[in-house]
Amino acid sequence: MPTDTQTDSLTALFEEHRPILLGVAYRMLGRAADAEDVVQEAWLRWTAEDRAAVREPRAFLVRITTRLAIDRLRHVQSRRESYVGPWLPEPVVTDFGPSAPDSAERALLADSVSLAVLVVLESLSPLERAVFVLREAFGFPYGEIATALDRTETAVRQLAGRARRHVDEGKPRYDVDPNERRDLTERFLAAAAGGDLGGLLALLAPDVRLVGDSGGKSKAPLRVIDGADKVGRFLAAIAQGDDTQYEIRFAELNGGPAVVALADGRPDTVFQVEVRDGHIQCVYILRNPDKFQGLAGL
Repeated sequence: MPTDTQTDSLTALFEEHRPILLGVAYRMLGRAADAEDVVQEAWLRWTAEDRAAVREPRAFLVRITTRLAIDRLRHVQSRRESYVGPWLPEPVVTDFGPSAPDSAERALLADSVSLAVLVVLESLSPLERAVFVLREAFGFPYGEIATALDRTETAVRQLAGRARRHVDEGKPRYDVDPNERRDLTERFLAAAAGGDLGGLLALLAPDVRLVGDSGGKSKAPLRVIDGADKVGRFLAAIAQGDDTQYEIRFAELNGGPAVVALADGRPDTVFQVEVRDGHIQCVYILRNPDKFQGLAGL
């Protein structure tokens, strides 16, 4: 049995690596609660491990977390097949902290946790997703990823290539200034809240898409809505038919500005938009209350 001093040392070492473990698990699973469960299981494995056999704690913890996340992902993917309506990742408050002081690194981390990228990652196999997350988001060497997944480096490089091509094909191909995205988000909110169809149509790209996620537990479209006219009319109709008094707050979620509407002090709806060429390309609406646990402090 470890002494109190040894336990404190184990805890301190684990907590040092907790941010990256949560980052890997969340990008793998798309749900903060599932990520927390995986990291907690990694902690139990960590405390039960023979310390003399662990030469590189960070590599060991990432390996355990990744394998646990793969197992969890295979389980939750079957549940998502019966999910009511479109499925979107659980929104999380973005705070990369001092571990990413460089603006380029922050941009990379923000992109890898964006709703657009996480939605594309849903179409990858669990192994492809693990390789993509470890390589693209955190820059792990191929050899270290191979060890973590118990695969050859050649196999890992092949998985990485397939995953990268798939993500490049599926993710939006545009870079947007954060200030421009925030400005368009604010203008979108004003037009949508006022039921201003003309104002909405001026902001929406012709081929805009609206994706709503309620899980069948709140009102939201059960299918993706395509086209500026249909999306604009849907949003305008929502504003005209909803008498709820909302408290509106802006927050940075998943690497970008978002609108959180609170009812009776609790998150009710999250809006986030993707922008291209000065227009809104995609509107995400999240209304599943089960996905707002991480927003309770807003």
